[in-house]
Amino acid sequence: MIGFNLTEEQKEMQAFFRKFSQERVKAAAEKMDEEEKMDMDLIHEMQSLGMFGIPFSEEVGGAGLDVFNYVLLMEELSKVDASTSITVSVHTSLCASSIEEFATPEQKEKWLRPLADGSKIGCFGLTEPDAGSDVAGARTVAVKDGDEYVINGSKIFTTNSGFADTFLVFALTDKAAGPHKGMSAFLIDRNTPGITVQPDIKRMGIRGASNSEVVYTDVRVPASDLLGGEGKGFKIAMKALDGGRIGIAAQSVGLAQGALDEAIAYCKERKQFGKPITAFQNTQFRIAELQARIDAARLLTWRAAVAKDNGEPYNVYAAEAKLVASDVANDVCRAAVQFMGGYGYCREYGVERKLRDVKITEIYEGTSEVMKMVISGSLLR
Repeated sequence: MIGFNLTEEQKEMQAFFRKFSQERVKAAAEKMDEEEKMDMDLIHEMQSLGMFGIPFSEEVGGAGLDVFNYVLLMEELSKVDASTSITVSVHTSLCASSIEEFATPEQKEKWLRPLADGSKIGCFGLTEPDAGSDVAGARTVAVKDGDEYVINGSKIFTTNSGFADTFLVFALTDKAAGPHKGMSAFLIDRNTPGITVQPDIKRMGIRGASNSEVVYTDVRVPASDLLGGEGKGFKIAMKALDGGRIGIAAQSVGLAQGALDEAIAYCKERKQFGKPITAFQNTQFRIAELQARIDAARLLTWRAAVAKDNGEPYNVYAAEAKLVASDVANDVCRAAVQFMGGYGYCREYGVERKLRDVKITEIYEGTSEVMKMVISGSLLR
């Protein structure tokens, strides 16, 4: 039997995530956006509460919950601040989850435990200046030298890089074999000589998050920190992005719901032509349409999360969820600003920040065009 109701435990976790987001994250969001800097006290508080280890087992230091609860967290955080939620998403979906799935027991103890228990933050280095959607354009190389690999190259748009402790980095170990068979994944400590994290890239949105170019110059990595075996990097990266799309879908749902909630509250109070804006049928119908689309996106996201939790194929579900949710979220955030008129355009109200933040949901963890490639490919094979 298929059910759509949350369990009592899930409701309790959702309420906990919501209370923390509304009381703690919301209070910090505007300042982080204005200063273009993450509030590290907030991050440390979230680490202490286990929010960076939600889907990982207690055996490795995690909260012992699942991907579905992680989705609930992502939505509540994103209702008030996308910078905070993307920090959690990259750490959880891309870095730590890759280690959980592909690491040896020894590597899990060394690398996963501190990420899951809140001691350390992770980041994910795949995209390069000339290799975004086209991973085949990657140029970063890792050359074997005895019991070590020497890495040279650069990665751009590395979220969390400004403060991350653990870097999951992809480099070509066999250039002749190409990225699909010649790319490998490496776990690297931030303090390893040769790593240079550039200043944060100035961005339109998610300005509170850290996002930099990272340059690797003769970075020596022990062979024991190779993840999943030589030549397995492309597989690891694609699997990470599949899971990451569930997080971004949840982020999109949260951004959309948060924006619509703010717009509705405003429209109930704001009067034009002698009556509240909500008295106009045009407003009523538009709100109804947007909420129905948000709920549809939420259910697609839940389906992908449940499939992943059940060990079922989820890559197409994740692509569908991200494609639809990011599209809906962009429409809702634009509509929220329109509902609120000139005030919606002012920084005093949170919807203009959401409008700036939401655009990236159609780009990172695979563009909307790539999502369509994934979905159509599964249908046409």
